[in-house]
Amino acid sequence: MKIVEDLGIPELTEEQTKELCSVAEEAARKYVLLNVPSKGIKMLNVSAEAEGRKPLTLTVDVDITLTKLMKNYNAKNLVSEAVKEAFKAAEKYLRDLKCHLQK
Repeated sequence: MKIVEDLGIPELTEEQTKELCSVAEEAARKYVLLNVPSKGIKMLNVSAEAEGRKPLTLTVDVDITLTKLMKNYNAKNLVSEAVKEAFKAAEKYLRDLKCHLQK
């Protein structure tokens, strides 16, 4: 869970909130798939949920089960890094949105 800081943008519309969640989910999924071969993944679930208006709370969950081929891989670290990537992407989305709103 991370509270997205007030970046000086107005409350997000429902569409913007959905897009924010999609951006975060996609970034986490992409990170996992870039670091683990798909044949090494038994199950991967990624979800992002935004709550509130100001402050907006963004929650990103990554649930992964690796195959036996990946038994020596640090899945906990992979999940942690994937979540970090999701938050980076979400923050970039919000900063870009702020720039577009100021024009």
